[in-house]
Amino acid sequence: MTPAPLAPPASWLRLDRVSRRFGAVTALAEISFNLGQGEILCLLGASGCGKSTLLRLIAGVERPDSGEIVLAGRVLAGPGRFVDPEARGIGFMFQDYALFPHLSVAENVAFGLRGAPSAELKARVAEVLAVAGVSALADRYPHQLSGGESQRVALARALAPRPGLLLMDEPFSNLDQGLRDSVRAETLALLRQIGVAAILVTHDPAEALAVADHLAVMQAGKIEALADPRSLYHAPPTLYAARFLGPGSTLPGQVAGGALVTPLGRFAAPGLAEGQAAVAFFRPQALALCDPAAGPRRGSNGPNFWARRSGWSCGLRRAGWGCGLTCPQPGSRAPGAGRSAA
Repeated sequence: MTPAPLAPPASWLRLDRVSRRFGAVTALAEISFNLGQGEILCLLGASGCGKSTLLRLIAGVERPDSGEIVLAGRVLAGPGRFVDPEARGIGFMFQDYALFPHLSVAENVAFGLRGAPSAELKARVAEVLAVAGVSALADRYPHQLSGGESQRVALARALAPRPGLLLMDEPFSNLDQGLRDSVRAETLALLRQIGVAAILVTHDPAEALAVADHLAVMQAGKIEALADPRSLYHAPPTLYAARFLGPGSTLPGQVAGGALVTPLGRFAAPGLAEGQAAVAFFRPQALALCDPAAGPRRGSNGPNFWARRSGWSCGLRRAGWGCGLTCPQPGSRAPGAGRSAA
């Protein structure tokens, strides 16, 4: 199923059938999407799916083999045209922050402002340090900073030249979980305050679901699914996207009379052909163990179920199904969107 492209109200960034090949290997295949000004897009996928390559194409570090990249109405890459990275007006935050060890915090932030008048440069550095909440660190050097402080300084440096777009390649992955959540929330709040469009690469479904206006699940150099996070989590267009975004169970079935007939019951199956084999996918929180006397609207019971309890979950199997289901144990809750089932 080919996902429909994003359709934000104003296309600030537009990619049209962008491809990149390395010899016989296709790293990216006809990537297309639009992103509105001030919106945040998360690229989610396993290692090697093309996320970072896509960022490099947008930044200008790599040249696309075909397609077009347009930012704010200006063609950055396309047939017969290529704008160098330094002339694109795009900020980049690296996974390791890439702060210059021999420069102070203020000098790191000022690096992208070279050529500006001295008074203007100093004023802008002071402004972004204040916005990022690191004014007190201006005279420190990178080795004197904590992980969270380094991340904020890297953000201030990326924002100093007033970029039209900010690219972030797993910028929170080097932080421990508690610090990661707080720094991520602060960073996203700052980006929304400033109104800069951003693309964030991550392999963490929970992070992508938490921060994105739009979420693209990538696989093997293609966009597998693209929508707002809530829609993508609750109505994924492919089984790969469904499984990547969080735990779930599948039941095989066959379409009959416009419904998918499974061992657990019948489910609406619009768009599937009569007699077609398909699978139903269930999030754990969509299932519950209950007393048959409670009269569930749709369910299954009988002496042939057996269960294996583990943590919050209960794995259920029934003779003849050939597969199992995962649901919360009574009194427990399934993990939230994007969380691991472990």
